[in-house]
Amino acid sequence: MSKKVKTKLAYKPVGMLAGAAAGLIAGALVKQVWRLAAGESDTPDALDEQRGWGEILIAAALQGAVFAAVRAAVDRGSAQGVRRLTGHWPA
Repeated sequence: MSKKVKTKLAYKPVGMLAGAAAGLIAGALVKQVWRLAAGESDTPDALDEQRGWGEILIAAALQGAVFAAVRAAVDRGSAQGVRRLTGHWPA
């Protein structure tokens, strides 16, 4: 088995853990941003009939953008860490 294949296999569990961590970090960050922007502790749920379309869509866009940015940062950092340890990029 080549070193590149071994690096990919070694990265799988790292990537899974990093993805879970990214989700937790993103969720906490969205709550903080929403608390500052809207003065509420939780983002609105799409099925909350007391909320308007605009508020629901803005909250969803915020969640998506924050999650994507955090996930990209965590994935990139994890890949760089694997490269430092193994000498190979895990892709």
